[in-house]
Amino acid sequence: MLPRPQLTLLLLSILLAILAITTIPSRLITRLSLFAHHLLHPAPTTNNILKKHNYTTMAYEKELHLAQLAVQRATLLTRRVYAAKSKGTLSKSDASPVTIGDFGAQALIIAAIKHAFPSDEVVGEEDADDLRTNEVLRSHIWELVQEAKLDDAEAEAVLGGPIKDADAMLTALDAGRSAGGAKGRIWALDPIDGTKGFLRGGQYAVCLALMVDGEVKVGVLGCPNLPVDDKERLDTGIGADQTDADGKGVLFSAVLGQGATSRPLTRGTLAEGTSIKMKPLEDITQATFCESVEAGHSSHGDQAAIAEKLGITKESVRMDSQAKYASIARGAGDLYLRLPTSKTYQEKIWDHAAGVVIVGEAGGTVTDAWGKKLDFSIGRTLSGNKGVVAAPKAIHPEVIKVVIEVLGSK
Repeated sequence: MLPRPQLTLLLLSILLAILAITTIPSRLITRLSLFAHHLLHPAPTTNNILKKHNYTTMAYEKELHLAQLAVQRATLLTRRVYAAKSKGTLSKSDASPVTIGDFGAQALIIAAIKHAFPSDEVVGEEDADDLRTNEVLRSHIWELVQEAKLDDAEAEAVLGGPIKDADAMLTALDAGRSAGGAKGRIWALDPIDGTKGFLRGGQYAVCLALMVDGEVKVGVLGCPNLPVDDKERLDTGIGADQTDADGKGVLFSAVLGQGATSRPLTRGTLAEGTSIKMKPLEDITQATFCESVEAGHSSHGDQAAIAEKLGITKESVRMDSQAKYASIARGAGDLYLRLPTSKTYQEKIWDHAAGVVIVGEAGGTVTDAWGKKLDFSIGRTLSGNKGVVAAPKAIHPEVIKVVIEVLGSK
């Protein structure tokens, strides 16, 4: 059977033929002919023009823009906190330190998310319980939050402007209690990843990622202490004493299927971005390893054994936070291993979500230590995975093979 438009035209043609041999006025026949012509050759619509010229809106464009600006604004606060003499550290229930920067950055970012996407959930690392019982600390953080503003009014407006008051700040903090999961739009947020690195003046990152139905779609990393120059290779001193702001401060971002970029952190609107790619690695023995500073986060002994089996003799670069993901994504390093130190420890999704999509879009592959894809759909942790291995796509299978050999021999 003919499609409906063609069938309509056929019937109109038959009707016109019949009318042509009757006494129907010629003006009516002319109008019907024009009507048939317009059916056959419709005027171009806006959607058709956009398709013809490929002027289509990029997927998650609004989410990416908001995330970039939100992370950039949060780094204004974290830099100010570091510059202060007192970092305001507390001890959380698991004895890990948390600073006023963690609370302030989380409040700023969640407030921005809820302004733009009020129905979205957020898996955050902090909550407001401690601040509700500590008036002095709460007042200090509120003061910092009020001062953290982008210089560009339009960019600040995208984020919803300043948080209204201290109670709204606490509400924003508590909005990060999502349990995560496999359904819906959920943001994973680590306001200061690498708290110990932050405290020692080394590497840390403000990390934000959007997951949709358990898959990471958008990732943004703000790394205030990484060098802006994408071509600058890592060295063993990158993990400490990196607080000189000149030439430092990078915003990394990626959307699934759209590539990865880096741009300098600014105090206002977004700087121009540059596409980044992992460095082609023809000889794996020349690779630069990145690993965690803290031995409790990754087994240094296992990594040394893996490096030996791969023929890598370079000293590994130890640095905190997802700055490791960012560094290998732009070719400053090559491999990132986070090897299990405990059978019971579960990686947190906010420690990996943004970095995974950025490395993937830069030409890398990220799996767990056994070659399984990281599963962000289970909840607040990667309970279905053990360890993390990130490498250029071409050599990832070779690295995984050796990792399994080393871990399997224990």
